[in-house]
Amino acid sequence: MFKKAIFGVLLISVTLLIGCATVPMAPVEQDSALKAFSLPAADKAGLYVYRTSGVGAALTKKVFVDGELLGETAQNTFFYKEITPGQHQISTQSEFSDNSITFQAEGGKNYFARQYIKMGVFVGGANLEMVSEQEGMEEVLKCGLAK
Repeated sequence: MFKKAIFGVLLISVTLLIGCATVPMAPVEQDSALKAFSLPAADKAGLYVYRTSGVGAALTKKVFVDGELLGETAQNTFFYKEITPGQHQISTQSEFSDNSITFQAEGGKNYFARQYIKMGVFVGGANLEMVSEQEGMEEVLKCGLAK
């Protein structure tokens, strides 16, 4: 009986990690315009938060900037938000509690944060990391703009 229960939990976990989740997507024109990676005005900074393919394709995870919901990610999606220069916090919904990172933004620059899914106890958790402009642009080009 115990072995069947463990097998059932493992089967559900694998299904959740292999399947594919979807979220509402923005119009193609908006997606294309943001992939030009134009620099924002001197009094603003651009923030791209993206998630590429990998473990946890069946999961969606919420992302917040300074405590405000940015949206819900799925595999190969990104968000863009103009922010003011200064310190900002990006957080993501994870398995047991949110994970967050803090970064300092300068005006007139773009910043890139990668959300990634990691194995969890019951479902995949999520975490974030800041990446270089070059890496971020290359990865965002593979993604679609989510609403």
